[in-house]
Amino acid sequence: MTGLAILDVARDGIFVFLKVAGPLMLVALAVGLVVSLVQALTQIQEQTLIYVPKIVAVFAALLLMLPFMGDAMAGYMVRIAARIAAGG
Repeated sequence: MTGLAILDVARDGIFVFLKVAGPLMLVALAVGLVVSLVQALTQIQEQTLIYVPKIVAVFAALLLMLPFMGDAMAGYMVRIAARIAAGG
């Protein structure tokens, strides 16, 4: 396996990671921003208030995005398996 092939596999893996984790991270970021804004506007300074809405939102996004995430990971595995079967 050449250095170029290793970089290609690594680059593909990073893109798959970003496609899989990116939407969940964006949902968590958006919910955290909204809850922080509500806390600042209402002057509620409870530090544990942010966790429940964020967990619920990320779980809901995970349920909605699971088919897309599975398809992205399965496609990556097919590409890696084809590369292994081809001998590098």
